[in-house]
Amino acid sequence: MQKEQIQWLPGTNLTAGQLMKWHTRAMYTFNLSGRLLLVNEPWPNPPKAVRMFLTRSLDGDIFYRFRSDLTESLIGELTKWAVQEKAPRADSPRCREEYLRLPDAKEADYGPCYWIPELPMPDDVVFLNQENIQSFLPDAFSWLAQEISYVLPCAAVIQNGQAVTICRSVRISNEAAEAGLETLFVYRGRGYAGLAVMAWVRAVRKEGRMPLYSTSWDNIASQQVAKKLGLRWYGVNFSVGERKHT
Repeated sequence: MQKEQIQWLPGTNLTAGQLMKWHTRAMYTFNLSGRLLLVNEPWPNPPKAVRMFLTRSLDGDIFYRFRSDLTESLIGELTKWAVQEKAPRADSPRCREEYLRLPDAKEADYGPCYWIPELPMPDDVVFLNQENIQSFLPDAFSWLAQEISYVLPCAAVIQNGQAVTICRSVRISNEAAEAGLETLFVYRGRGYAGLAVMAWVRAVRKEGRMPLYSTSWDNIASQQVAKKLGLRWYGVNFSVGERKHT
């Protein structure tokens, strides 16, 4: 069957499966054997990667990656189930219950991934950087001052002289960047999140990277932003973490 082509820039075609590979490389770092090492956070001291990262694209490509410190026997169990997966609708992975029955396993994340079409540059959006950030940050976004140099570009919608919505690069690879979107509670539902995403997308593409947007199934607000912007659902990811003992 002919795989669906998703056009990025004029003259460049990607399948949903290829796009999912870029998403995976943006999310995590890997060793030479392709095993997961760390969450690919751009700031210092990122945490260990999840035990397993499973992606299913709408064109039928299934990818699964395992953390480098897992035993061969555990990887064998996970692989046995992963090869049974199918292309998604909005359903859970076929072998979800088996993954979560492993010792200390927990579901770390599960949700849709979106391809972003060309979007216009909105008015009245400011790009934050180390030079101007102190002029715009409310107390609720004070943490951003510590990470701003790692998450550029960072687009912000300003109201009453302060940033009320920010969209920044929270995972960055050579090919792609993943959006991290935050809106102050009292300013939600006003369309500001979409404006910040639009500006961020333009800036990321100007850098020569693919802008990517993913979320979880229980984050309805984030899915609504994607819908309003016309983002295109091309697959889902599912990850298996581990419970921490105290």
